[in-house]
Amino acid sequence: MFVSFFPRPKLFFLSFVGWVIVAVVFWYLVGRDIGAHFGMPPAAEDAAPIVGAYYFWTPEFLWFYIYFALVTALFAAFWFVFSPHPWAHWSILGSALILFSTYFSVQISVAINNWRRPFFDSVQQALTTPGSVAAADLYGLILIFAQIAFMAVAAFVGTRFFVSHYIFRWRTAMNDYYMANWPQLRTIEGASQRVQEDTMRFAQTVEGLGVSMVDAVMTLIAFLPILYGLSSTVTELPIVGEIPAPLMYAAIFWSLFGTVLLAIVGIKLPGLEFRNQRVEAAYRKELVYGEDHEDRAQPPTVRELYANVRKNYFRLYFHYMYFNVARSFYIQADNIFAYLILVPTIAAGKITFGILQQILTAFTQVSSSFQYLVNAWPTIVELLSIHKRLKAFEAVLHGEELPDIDRRYMERQSEV
Repeated sequence: MFVSFFPRPKLFFLSFVGWVIVAVVFWYLVGRDIGAHFGMPPAAEDAAPIVGAYYFWTPEFLWFYIYFALVTALFAAFWFVFSPHPWAHWSILGSALILFSTYFSVQISVAINNWRRPFFDSVQQALTTPGSVAAADLYGLILIFAQIAFMAVAAFVGTRFFVSHYIFRWRTAMNDYYMANWPQLRTIEGASQRVQEDTMRFAQTVEGLGVSMVDAVMTLIAFLPILYGLSSTVTELPIVGEIPAPLMYAAIFWSLFGTVLLAIVGIKLPGLEFRNQRVEAAYRKELVYGEDHEDRAQPPTVRELYANVRKNYFRLYFHYMYFNVARSFYIQADNIFAYLILVPTIAAGKITFGILQQILTAFTQVSSSFQYLVNAWPTIVELLSIHKRLKAFEAVLHGEELPDIDRRYMERQSEV
Protein backbone atom coordinates (compact mmCIF):
# COMPACT_ATOMS: atom_id res chain seq x y z
CA MET A 1 0.00 0.00 0.00
CA PHE A 2 2.74 2.47 0.87
CA VAL A 3 6.06 1.07 -0.33
CA SER A 4 4.68 1.06 -3.88
CA PHE A 5 4.19 4.85 -3.84
CA PHE A 6 6.48 6.33 -1.17
CA PRO A 7 10.24 5.84 -0.77
CA ARG A 8 10.97 3.86 2.41
CA PRO A 9 7.56 4.69 3.94
CA LYS A 10 8.31 4.48 7.67
CA LEU A 11 11.39 6.66 7.48
CA PHE A 12 9.74 8.94 4.94
CA PHE A 13 6.70 9.72 7.08
CA LEU A 14 8.79 10.17 10.22
CA SER A 15 11.09 12.57 8.39
CA PHE A 16 8.08 14.35 6.88
CA VAL A 17 6.47 14.97 10.28
CA GLY A 18 9.80 16.10 11.74
CA TRP A 19 10.50 18.42 8.81
CA VAL A 20 7.03 19.98 9.03
CA ILE A 21 7.47 20.65 12.75
CA VAL A 22 10.90 22.22 12.16
CA ALA A 23 9.59 24.33 9.28
CA VAL A 24 6.56 25.60 11.22
CA VAL A 25 8.54 26.39 14.38
CA PHE A 26 11.29 28.12 12.39
CA TRP A 27 8.66 30.19 10.53
CA TYR A 28 7.02 31.51 13.68
CA LEU A 29 10.29 32.07 15.55
CA VAL A 30 12.50 33.52 12.83
CA GLY A 31 11.23 32.88 9.31
CA ARG A 32 8.50 35.52 9.17
CA ASP A 33 10.92 38.29 10.14
CA ILE A 34 13.54 37.23 7.58
CA GLY A 35 11.19 38.42 4.87
CA ALA A 36 11.73 42.01 6.03
CA HIS A 37 15.28 41.85 4.63
CA PHE A 38 13.78 41.26 1.17
CA GLY A 39 11.11 43.92 1.38
CA MET A 40 8.37 41.53 2.59
CA PRO A 41 7.90 42.25 6.31
CA PRO A 42 5.14 40.70 8.44
CA ALA A 43 2.11 42.80 9.33
CA ALA A 44 2.25 44.75 12.59
CA GLU A 45 0.60 42.99 15.54
CA ASP A 46 -1.85 45.89 16.06
CA ALA A 47 -2.68 46.20 12.35
CA ALA A 48 -6.34 45.89 11.42
CA PRO A 49 -7.31 42.67 9.58
CA ILE A 50 -7.22 43.04 5.82
CA VAL A 51 -10.64 42.72 4.22
CA GLY A 52 -10.68 41.63 0.59
CA ALA A 53 -8.66 39.71 -2.00
CA TYR A 54 -5.52 41.74 -1.28
CA TYR A 55 -5.20 39.57 1.85
CA PHE A 56 -3.60 36.88 -0.34
CA TRP A 57 -0.80 38.94 -1.88
CA THR A 58 0.35 41.05 1.00
CA PRO A 59 4.16 41.14 1.47
CA GLU A 60 3.91 38.59 4.30
CA PHE A 61 1.96 36.15 2.13
CA LEU A 62 4.35 36.54 -0.79
CA TRP A 63 7.25 35.74 1.51
CA PHE A 64 5.38 32.70 2.85
CA TYR A 65 4.93 31.36 -0.70
CA ILE A 66 8.69 31.63 -1.27
CA TYR A 67 9.45 30.04 2.12
CA PHE A 68 7.11 27.11 1.44
CA ALA A 69 8.71 26.50 -1.97
CA LEU A 70 12.22 26.52 -0.45
CA VAL A 71 11.26 24.12 2.37
CA THR A 72 9.58 21.75 -0.11
CA ALA A 73 12.55 21.86 -2.51
CA LEU A 74 15.02 20.96 0.25
CA PHE A 75 12.93 18.03 1.48
CA ALA A 76 12.29 16.69 -2.03
CA ALA A 77 15.93 17.05 -3.09
CA PHE A 78 17.06 15.02 -0.08
CA TRP A 79 14.70 12.11 -0.87
CA PHE A 80 15.39 12.20 -4.60
CA VAL A 81 19.07 11.60 -3.80
CA PHE A 82 18.79 9.47 -0.64
CA SER A 83 16.19 7.00 -1.92
CA PRO A 84 15.17 7.35 -5.58
CA HIS A 85 11.66 6.07 -6.30
CA PRO A 86 9.74 5.86 -9.60
CA TRP A 87 6.71 7.61 -8.05
CA ALA A 88 8.66 10.18 -6.00
CA HIS A 89 7.54 13.18 -8.03
CA TRP A 90 3.89 12.38 -7.34
CA SER A 91 4.29 11.16 -3.76
CA ILE A 92 6.56 14.03 -2.61
CA LEU A 93 5.90 17.04 -4.81
CA GLY A 94 2.25 16.07 -5.25
CA SER A 95 1.79 15.83 -1.49
CA ALA A 96 3.40 19.24 -1.05
CA LEU A 97 1.06 20.78 -3.61
CA ILE A 98 -1.96 19.30 -1.83
CA LEU A 99 -0.71 20.73 1.48
CA PHE A 100 -0.26 24.17 -0.05
CA SER A 101 -3.63 24.24 -1.82
CA THR A 102 -5.38 23.07 1.35
CA TYR A 103 -3.63 25.76 3.38
CA PHE A 104 -4.63 28.36 0.78
CA SER A 105 -8.27 27.19 1.02
CA VAL A 106 -8.16 27.57 4.80
CA GLN A 107 -6.79 31.09 4.41
CA ILE A 108 -9.79 31.86 2.22
CA SER A 109 -11.96 30.93 5.20
CA VAL A 110 -9.89 33.33 7.32
CA ALA A 111 -10.43 36.08 4.74
CA ILE A 112 -14.17 35.50 4.83
CA ASN A 113 -14.09 35.62 8.63
CA ASN A 114 -12.30 38.99 8.46
CA TRP A 115 -15.09 40.20 6.17
CA ARG A 116 -17.84 39.20 8.57
CA ARG A 117 -17.17 41.89 11.19
CA PRO A 118 -17.48 45.01 8.98
CA PHE A 119 -20.40 43.56 7.03
CA PHE A 120 -22.54 42.44 9.97
CA ASP A 121 -21.63 45.51 12.03
CA SER A 122 -22.87 47.60 9.10
CA VAL A 123 -26.06 45.53 8.99
CA GLN A 124 -26.57 46.03 12.73
CA GLN A 125 -25.98 49.77 12.43
CA ALA A 126 -28.35 50.07 9.46
CA LEU A 127 -31.10 48.20 11.30
CA THR A 128 -30.56 50.13 14.55
CA THR A 129 -30.19 53.60 13.02
CA PRO A 130 -32.03 53.84 9.67
CA GLY A 131 -30.17 55.90 7.09
CA SER A 132 -26.80 55.69 8.85
CA VAL A 133 -25.35 53.23 6.30
CA ALA A 134 -25.46 53.85 2.56
CA ALA A 135 -26.65 51.06 0.29
CA ALA A 136 -23.48 51.51 -1.78
CA ASP A 137 -21.37 50.56 1.24
CA LEU A 138 -23.29 47.31 1.70
CA TYR A 139 -23.06 46.53 -2.01
CA GLY A 140 -19.33 47.20 -1.84
CA LEU A 141 -18.89 44.71 0.98
CA ILE A 142 -20.95 42.12 -0.90
CA LEU A 143 -18.74 42.63 -3.94
CA ILE A 144 -15.67 41.99 -1.76
CA PHE A 145 -17.27 38.76 -0.59
CA ALA A 146 -17.90 37.75 -4.21
CA GLN A 147 -14.21 38.21 -5.01
CA ILE A 148 -13.20 35.95 -2.14
CA ALA A 149 -15.93 33.43 -3.04
CA PHE A 150 -14.66 33.13 -6.62
CA MET A 151 -11.21 32.38 -5.25
CA ALA A 152 -12.75 29.73 -2.98
CA VAL A 153 -14.44 28.05 -5.94
CA ALA A 154 -11.22 28.03 -7.97
CA ALA A 155 -9.19 26.63 -5.07
CA PHE A 156 -11.77 23.93 -4.29
CA VAL A 157 -12.15 22.74 -7.89
CA GLY A 158 -8.40 22.84 -8.58
CA THR A 159 -7.55 20.96 -5.39
CA ARG A 160 -10.14 18.23 -5.96
CA PHE A 161 -9.07 17.78 -9.57
CA PHE A 162 -5.43 17.34 -8.64
CA VAL A 163 -6.16 15.10 -5.65
CA SER A 164 -8.20 12.77 -7.87
CA HIS A 165 -5.23 12.35 -10.21
CA TYR A 166 -2.85 11.97 -7.26
CA ILE A 167 -4.94 9.19 -5.73
CA PHE A 168 -5.30 7.36 -9.03
CA ARG A 169 -1.51 7.39 -9.42
CA TRP A 170 -1.30 5.84 -5.96
CA ARG A 171 -3.76 3.15 -6.98
CA THR A 172 -1.72 2.53 -10.15
CA ALA A 173 1.43 2.12 -8.05
CA MET A 174 -0.32 -0.43 -5.82
CA ASN A 175 -1.69 -2.29 -8.84
CA ASP A 176 1.75 -2.47 -10.48
CA TYR A 177 3.30 -3.69 -7.22
CA TYR A 178 0.73 -6.46 -6.71
CA MET A 179 0.89 -7.55 -10.36
CA ALA A 180 4.67 -7.81 -10.13
CA ASN A 181 4.16 -10.26 -7.24
CA TRP A 182 1.04 -11.96 -8.63
CA PRO A 183 2.48 -15.53 -8.73
CA GLN A 184 2.83 -15.43 -4.93
CA LEU A 185 -0.45 -13.60 -4.28
CA ARG A 186 -2.86 -15.38 -6.62
CA THR A 187 -3.53 -18.26 -4.20
CA ILE A 188 -4.80 -15.96 -1.42
CA GLU A 189 -8.56 -15.89 -0.91
CA GLY A 190 -10.15 -13.13 -2.99
CA ALA A 191 -6.85 -12.16 -4.61
CA SER A 192 -8.50 -10.66 -7.69
CA GLN A 193 -10.97 -8.69 -5.55
CA ARG A 194 -8.23 -7.33 -3.34
CA VAL A 195 -6.17 -6.12 -6.29
CA GLN A 196 -9.09 -4.60 -8.16
CA GLU A 197 -11.77 -3.61 -5.64
CA ASP A 198 -9.82 -3.11 -2.40
CA THR A 199 -7.14 -0.94 -4.03
CA MET A 200 -9.91 1.12 -5.65
CA ARG A 201 -11.76 1.52 -2.35
CA PHE A 202 -8.53 2.29 -0.53
CA ALA A 203 -7.71 5.04 -3.03
CA GLN A 204 -11.22 6.53 -2.92
CA THR A 205 -11.35 6.46 0.88
CA VAL A 206 -7.91 8.02 1.27
CA GLU A 207 -8.92 10.74 -1.19
CA GLY A 208 -11.78 11.95 0.99
CA LEU A 209 -10.30 11.14 4.37
CA GLY A 210 -6.79 12.41 3.67
CA VAL A 211 -7.86 15.79 2.31
CA SER A 212 -10.28 16.36 5.19
CA MET A 213 -7.55 15.46 7.72
CA VAL A 214 -5.08 17.91 6.18
CA ASP A 215 -7.82 20.54 6.06
CA ALA A 216 -8.59 19.98 9.75
CA VAL A 217 -4.93 20.43 10.76
CA MET A 218 -4.52 23.52 8.59
CA THR A 219 -7.73 25.00 9.96
CA LEU A 220 -6.50 24.58 13.52
CA ILE A 221 -3.22 26.31 12.67
CA ALA A 222 -5.08 29.23 11.07
CA PHE A 223 -8.07 29.67 13.39
CA LEU A 224 -6.72 28.89 16.86
CA PRO A 225 -4.86 32.25 17.03
CA ILE A 226 -8.02 33.99 15.77
CA LEU A 227 -10.16 32.32 18.40
CA TYR A 228 -7.58 33.18 21.03
CA GLY A 229 -7.73 36.85 20.01
CA LEU A 230 -11.54 36.88 19.97
CA SER A 231 -11.56 35.42 23.48
CA SER A 232 -10.73 38.91 24.78
CA THR A 233 -14.32 39.94 24.02
CA VAL A 234 -15.77 37.13 26.18
CA THR A 235 -15.23 37.61 29.90
CA GLU A 236 -16.80 34.47 31.36
CA LEU A 237 -18.37 31.11 30.61
CA PRO A 238 -21.49 29.60 32.20
CA ILE A 239 -20.70 27.52 35.32
CA VAL A 240 -16.92 27.85 34.83
CA GLY A 241 -16.79 31.63 35.22
CA GLU A 242 -13.79 33.71 34.20
CA ILE A 243 -10.80 31.86 32.69
CA PRO A 244 -8.04 32.88 30.24
CA ALA A 245 -8.92 32.44 26.53
CA PRO A 246 -12.34 30.95 27.35
CA LEU A 247 -13.44 30.39 23.75
CA MET A 248 -10.34 28.43 22.81
CA TYR A 249 -10.45 26.19 25.87
CA ALA A 250 -14.19 25.63 25.48
CA ALA A 251 -13.70 24.53 21.86
CA ILE A 252 -10.86 22.17 22.80
CA PHE A 253 -12.79 20.65 25.73
CA TRP A 254 -15.98 20.11 23.74
CA SER A 255 -14.20 18.59 20.75
CA LEU A 256 -12.02 16.25 22.81
CA PHE A 257 -15.08 15.15 24.76
CA GLY A 258 -16.88 14.18 21.54
CA THR A 259 -13.83 12.47 20.07
CA VAL A 260 -13.16 10.34 23.14
CA LEU A 261 -16.86 9.53 23.54
CA LEU A 262 -17.31 8.21 20.00
CA ALA A 263 -13.96 6.46 19.93
CA ILE A 264 -15.01 4.47 23.01
CA VAL A 265 -18.56 3.81 21.77
CA GLY A 266 -17.38 2.73 18.30
CA ILE A 267 -14.31 0.75 19.33
CA LYS A 268 -15.68 -2.56 18.00
CA LEU A 269 -16.72 -1.31 14.57
CA PRO A 270 -13.37 -1.62 12.68
CA GLY A 271 -13.02 -5.29 13.58
CA LEU A 272 -16.61 -6.03 12.59
CA GLU A 273 -16.24 -4.23 9.25
CA PHE A 274 -13.06 -6.20 8.61
CA ARG A 275 -14.80 -9.46 9.48
CA ASN A 276 -17.73 -8.46 7.26
CA GLN A 277 -15.52 -8.12 4.20
CA ARG A 278 -13.96 -11.50 4.93
CA VAL A 279 -17.24 -13.45 5.24
CA GLU A 280 -18.63 -11.72 2.14
CA ALA A 281 -15.50 -12.62 0.18
CA ALA A 282 -15.60 -16.25 1.35
CA TYR A 283 -19.27 -16.55 0.36
CA ARG A 284 -18.68 -14.95 -3.06
CA LYS A 285 -15.61 -17.11 -3.73
CA GLU A 286 -17.49 -20.33 -3.09
CA LEU A 287 -20.24 -19.25 -5.49
CA VAL A 288 -17.64 -18.45 -8.15
CA TYR A 289 -16.13 -21.92 -7.82
CA GLY A 290 -19.63 -23.37 -8.00
CA GLU A 291 -20.00 -21.94 -11.51
CA ASP A 292 -17.23 -24.21 -12.80
CA HIS A 293 -17.26 -27.21 -10.44
CA GLU A 294 -20.35 -29.25 -9.61
CA ASP A 295 -18.95 -30.39 -6.28
CA ARG A 296 -18.57 -26.78 -5.03
CA ALA A 297 -21.22 -24.38 -3.67
CA GLN A 298 -23.29 -27.26 -2.32
CA PRO A 299 -26.31 -26.30 -0.14
CA PRO A 300 -24.73 -27.17 3.24
CA THR A 301 -21.59 -25.18 2.45
CA VAL A 302 -23.49 -22.20 1.04
CA ARG A 303 -25.88 -22.25 3.99
CA GLU A 304 -23.00 -22.15 6.46
CA LEU A 305 -21.19 -19.34 4.61
CA TYR A 306 -24.36 -17.26 4.30
CA ALA A 307 -25.12 -17.81 7.98
CA ASN A 308 -21.75 -16.22 8.76
CA VAL A 309 -22.69 -13.25 6.57
CA ARG A 310 -26.03 -12.84 8.31
CA LYS A 311 -24.55 -13.16 11.80
CA ASN A 312 -21.92 -10.52 11.14
CA TYR A 313 -24.40 -8.07 9.58
CA PHE A 314 -26.75 -8.38 12.54
CA ARG A 315 -23.87 -7.68 14.91
CA LEU A 316 -22.91 -4.65 12.81
CA TYR A 317 -26.48 -3.32 12.88
CA PHE A 318 -26.59 -3.59 16.66
CA HIS A 319 -23.26 -1.88 17.29
CA TYR A 320 -23.98 0.88 14.74
CA MET A 321 -27.34 1.48 16.43
CA TYR A 322 -25.92 2.63 19.76
CA PHE A 323 -22.98 4.33 18.02
CA ASN A 324 -25.41 6.39 15.93
CA VAL A 325 -27.42 7.25 19.03
CA ALA A 326 -24.34 8.70 20.73
CA ARG A 327 -23.14 10.44 17.54
CA SER A 328 -26.55 11.99 16.81
CA PHE A 329 -26.99 13.34 20.34
CA TYR A 330 -23.52 14.87 20.23
CA ILE A 331 -24.06 16.49 16.82
CA GLN A 332 -27.37 18.02 17.91
CA ALA A 333 -25.83 19.37 21.11
CA ASP A 334 -22.95 20.75 19.07
CA ASN A 335 -25.36 22.95 17.09
CA ILE A 336 -26.16 25.05 20.17
CA PHE A 337 -23.01 24.68 22.28
CA ALA A 338 -21.36 27.87 20.99
CA TYR A 339 -24.51 29.91 21.68
CA LEU A 340 -24.80 28.33 25.12
CA ILE A 341 -21.36 29.47 26.26
CA LEU A 342 -21.97 32.97 24.82
CA VAL A 343 -25.26 33.59 26.64
CA PRO A 344 -23.73 35.71 29.48
CA THR A 345 -21.78 37.83 26.98
CA ILE A 346 -24.76 38.32 24.66
CA ALA A 347 -27.11 39.14 27.54
CA ALA A 348 -24.65 41.75 28.83
CA GLY A 349 -24.44 43.34 25.35
CA LYS A 350 -20.62 43.23 25.34
CA ILE A 351 -20.19 42.31 21.67
CA THR A 352 -21.56 43.55 18.38
CA PHE A 353 -23.37 41.46 15.81
CA GLY A 354 -20.27 41.40 13.60
CA ILE A 355 -18.04 40.14 16.41
CA LEU A 356 -20.67 37.51 17.27
CA GLN A 357 -20.55 36.24 13.69
CA GLN A 358 -16.76 36.09 13.78
CA ILE A 359 -16.78 34.19 17.07
CA LEU A 360 -19.37 31.68 15.86
CA THR A 361 -17.49 31.07 12.61
CA ALA A 362 -14.07 30.72 14.27
CA PHE A 363 -15.49 28.52 17.05
CA THR A 364 -17.19 26.27 14.49
CA GLN A 365 -14.01 26.00 12.43
CA VAL A 366 -11.86 25.08 15.43
CA SER A 367 -14.36 22.68 17.02
CA SER A 368 -15.05 20.98 13.67
CA SER A 369 -11.32 20.46 13.16
CA PHE A 370 -10.92 18.97 16.61
CA GLN A 371 -13.97 16.82 15.86
CA TYR A 372 -12.30 15.30 12.83
CA LEU A 373 -12.52 11.80 14.28
CA VAL A 374 -16.16 12.37 15.23
CA ASN A 375 -17.20 13.39 11.74
CA ALA A 376 -14.99 10.92 9.87
CA TRP A 377 -15.30 7.90 12.17
CA PRO A 378 -17.49 5.78 9.83
CA THR A 379 -15.04 6.42 6.97
CA ILE A 380 -12.08 5.68 9.25
CA VAL A 381 -13.71 2.38 10.17
CA GLU A 382 -14.06 1.50 6.49
CA LEU A 383 -10.46 2.46 5.77
CA LEU A 384 -9.16 0.38 8.68
CA SER A 385 -11.05 -2.66 7.44
CA ILE A 386 -9.67 -2.21 3.90
CA HIS A 387 -6.17 -1.73 5.32
CA LYS A 388 -6.48 -4.95 7.30
CA ARG A 389 -7.50 -6.89 4.21
CA LEU A 390 -4.64 -5.54 2.11
CA LYS A 391 -2.20 -5.98 4.99
CA ALA A 392 -3.18 -9.63 5.29
CA PHE A 393 -2.91 -9.90 1.51
CA GLU A 394 0.67 -8.64 1.63
CA ALA A 395 1.62 -10.90 4.53
CA VAL A 396 2.53 -13.70 2.12
CA LEU A 397 5.18 -11.48 0.51
CA HIS A 398 6.93 -10.94 3.83
CA GLY A 399 6.65 -14.49 5.13
CA GLU A 400 4.22 -13.42 7.88
CA GLU A 401 1.49 -15.61 9.33
CA LEU A 402 -1.88 -15.27 7.61
CA PRO A 403 -5.05 -14.48 9.60
CA ASP A 404 -7.21 -17.48 10.58
CA ILE A 405 -9.80 -16.99 7.85
CA ASP A 406 -7.13 -16.86 5.12
CA ARG A 407 -5.29 -19.83 6.59
CA ARG A 408 -8.47 -21.91 6.65
CA TYR A 409 -9.14 -20.97 3.04
CA MET A 410 -5.64 -22.04 2.00
CA GLU A 411 -6.17 -25.38 3.79
CA ARG A 412 -9.44 -25.98 1.96
CA GLN A 413 -7.76 -25.19 -1.35
CA SER A 414 -4.94 -27.68 -0.69
CA GLU A 415 -7.51 -30.37 0.13
CA VAL A 416 -9.33 -29.71 -3.13
